[in-house]
Amino acid sequence: MAMTVEGLAGLALMFSSSFLLQVLACAIYSNWWPMLSALMYVLVPMPCMFFGGGSTEYLLTRDGGGWIDAAKFLTGASTVGSLAIPIILRHAHLISTGAMLIEFMSFFIFVCTVMCFHRASLEDEW
Repeated sequence: MAMTVEGLAGLALMFSSSFLLQVLACAIYSNWWPMLSALMYVLVPMPCMFFGGGSTEYLLTRDGGGWIDAAKFLTGASTVGSLAIPIILRHAHLISTGAMLIEFMSFFIFVCTVMCFHRASLEDEW
């Protein structure tokens, strides 16, 4: 089943709503510290692009190897960092609880977008 235009538009809408929540978490509380987690959103796909050849199939394999294991580790570390940054900022009293919760919603929507894209890319025949 190939990805349709509606599916692609849905993914774009999900991604843009995630980014909108990211900006709203900063703008509503007049504090731009939560934008640090947006840096992690940029780092999440980098191991896939550099070590996985642009494909996410390496994440599902049990095969090891130096670069594959490094890519899995860096993907996991940047994903955990996306959750940890708002928690650390809240613990340091740099952001409010509301901003932290909005960041978590943004992360949840972002992860759902990535999972939907991953599933669609596995089913898509190039």
